[in-house]
Amino acid sequence: MIEIHHFGKDMKELLQERVYVVNVAGYIFYNFVIGAYSYWGPKAGQDIYHMASADLMFGGITIVCGIFGTLAGGFILDKIDSTISNAFKLLSGATFLGAIFCFGAFCFKSLYGFIPFFSVGELLVFATQAPVNYICLHSVKPSLRPLSMAMSTVSIHILGDVPSSPIVGFIQDKIHNWRTTALLLTSILIGAFVCWFCGMFS
Repeated sequence: MIEIHHFGKDMKELLQERVYVVNVAGYIFYNFVIGAYSYWGPKAGQDIYHMASADLMFGGITIVCGIFGTLAGGFILDKIDSTISNAFKLLSGATFLGAIFCFGAFCFKSLYGFIPFFSVGELLVFATQAPVNYICLHSVKPSLRPLSMAMSTVSIHILGDVPSSPIVGFIQDKIHNWRTTALLLTSILIGAFVCWFCGMFS
């Protein structure tokens, strides 16, 4: 009972940290999109662009862009001075530009237009990994940092990538158009941008 009481007290304190809450809210929107990309991306790519090996194509782009985007995000944050305000600037800027490139990619009728635009978009959206975790750690007092990271991870999965795949599947079953479904999904990145942009003023 004592442990439960302490956990409840820590959770209440954590949820009162507005900067932390805004950051995780943006991360949920972000993970909603990334989770659905990873699950439905190959199917959408195969249907829209008639890819022969859509799994390899999407997997390859995601792995390469994920590695380089994450490293670039950390490097840039170090260069511009690691502060919460700068982290939010990087998050909102990278997400906004990434959303534009990913959205534009699905507008192309040619695979040769899609691949470079989607690759740049993924590089940008993966650049969020360092700043989003930086804010999770530095927006709370040191004793709450383990809980802040744990609750961030739980939240982005329960509210983000876990429900996104069935929701996107439901939408596709209703409209039967993978291009439109992909564009609708990508537009949800704007939710992440809005949260992280507002974070600069929290």
